[in-house]
Amino acid sequence: MTEITPAYPRTRLRRSRTTGWSRDMVREHALGSADLIWPLFIVDGNGVEDPVASLPGVSRWSVDAIVERAREARDLGISCVALFPNTPPNLRSDDGVEALNPDNLMCRATRAIKDALGDDIGILTDVALDPYTSHGQDGLLDDQGYVANDRTLDVLTEQALNQANAGADIIAPSDMMDGRVGAIRDVLEQARHHNVQIMAYSAKYASAFYGPFRDAVGSGGLLKGDKTTYQMDPANSDEAMREIAVDIAEGADSVMVKPGLAYLDIIYRAKSEFNVPVFAYQVSGEYALVKAGAAAGVGDHDALMMEKLLAFKRAGCSGILTYFAADAARLLQK
Repeated sequence: MTEITPAYPRTRLRRSRTTGWSRDMVREHALGSADLIWPLFIVDGNGVEDPVASLPGVSRWSVDAIVERAREARDLGISCVALFPNTPPNLRSDDGVEALNPDNLMCRATRAIKDALGDDIGILTDVALDPYTSHGQDGLLDDQGYVANDRTLDVLTEQALNQANAGADIIAPSDMMDGRVGAIRDVLEQARHHNVQIMAYSAKYASAFYGPFRDAVGSGGLLKGDKTTYQMDPANSDEAMREIAVDIAEGADSVMVKPGLAYLDIIYRAKSEFNVPVFAYQVSGEYALVKAGAAAGVGDHDALMMEKLLAFKRAGCSGILTYFAADAARLLQK
């Protein structure tokens, strides 16, 4: 039997890359404006825009200006905004009681957006005490300075209910206390907030990439110690799967991996093993490094931005919290 060798390759992967329409036709993953959640920082006052020095292009906004940012997001096709308050120093305390004030910055901004835009855009609110505590930790401290899990849960559930009463669509506990998803779900159900979602920060790592965020919410200079006793060790991945499994069992509607780019393997495993909506937070340090790199001439700003966002989709994300949301959405509209 004579072996016949083809005169040309029968399979050539490059053929589908020769034209733009062909590349579009076989593209495996796509990024859209609806995949983006825009984090916004709130400050007291009126008509305030306060740039965050460590986050180029990001500002803290007063409530009236936050409404305009939310309207901008709606018009760009962004699905949701995530709100983070910079609580004035005189309202921070060891017990973080300002988190329970129905007229705090978070609640006022939530109500203002809902009054202006209704259900045209979603509102995600962060549940953790670090924007409200004088020590910068996410929970209440015991006499040894250790974050007390169960005492903190009591406050977090009240905080979540306070935000839901103000009109939050998604409650996002980022504190990493054990049992908080189940406790929050119970409180929301009892208060008839049946349709308020929980997006659990299930795999939140004790990362070096959070610095500019802490500047933005005003907790960085206050932080006593670190958060390694309750946030995850960057060396661990199986532990993240156990955390995610617990949060899903307790009633989380979606889960979060934070940070994002350095943890794409965690995102991929979460999507593969649980097949639930998985979100990533492209955190402040990741954002700032792109800005610094582009400014230093290491690459084109927009190309770097879009490639990193697409990486989250490829890894399995349903959506991405990113400070690039508005810039990326504008590019996607072109």
